[in-house]
Amino acid sequence: MSSTPAPAPAEAAAAPAEKTGLRAFFGNAELLIVILLGIVSVATAWVSFQAALYDGQTAKSLSLSQSATAEAESLYLEGNQEYVQDAQTLARLTELQAQIDAGDPVAAQVYDALFFVAVSEHFGAAIERTDAINAADTEFYTSPLDDEEYQNVLFGAYGEKSEEAVELTKQADELDARGDWLTLTTVLMAISLFLLGVAAVVRARRVQYALIVIGSAIFVFAAAIMLTIPVTWV
Repeated sequence: MSSTPAPAPAEAAAAPAEKTGLRAFFGNAELLIVILLGIVSVATAWVSFQAALYDGQTAKSLSLSQSATAEAESLYLEGNQEYVQDAQTLARLTELQAQIDAGDPVAAQVYDALFFVAVSEHFGAAIERTDAINAADTEFYTSPLDDEEYQNVLFGAYGEKSEEAVELTKQADELDARGDWLTLTTVLMAISLFLLGVAAVVRARRVQYALIVIGSAIFVFAAAIMLTIPVTWV
């Protein structure tokens, strides 16, 4: 009696198709962590380099500001010394002019000699200008010491150098603030590196991916701060 041949055993279920593309990439946590560690490490090194450059530029600007301030003080003292001398000379010239008006012939000679020896060119020009103003308006006295051109000759260089010192100080503050932001960025990226490093040794996939997401989010935030700071060079 012929037996009916047994049906051929069913073929084994086909293995699930291998993941390809992005699914394969994100499904391999170890590879993802290695790539992220490389990116964050390079970015951290770059930010640290930029922060160091900004610190150096801050120190340089502060040094220039201090030098400009010292030079401005020197210019002010020089101008003020001449101002005091001119004030004393003007007081003496005023006394002599009163004696001349009273008819003292010797006072005129002393006046001319003092004017020739003690009055500078710019102070003499100020005296001439204010004499013309006082002759036109006898109700108010205008002192040559208050003449604008005269004041500018004495203290103009001081004002310019003082403004330069202020601008250098502002520049140093701005550079310092940028360096502080970059330092904060370095700290954030270091935290990101730590989380990614922990993720590399954790075996639980859920915890691993959670650490990857948190570390990546911190890095993206730090990178956004980094991009707001202009790149600087030596």
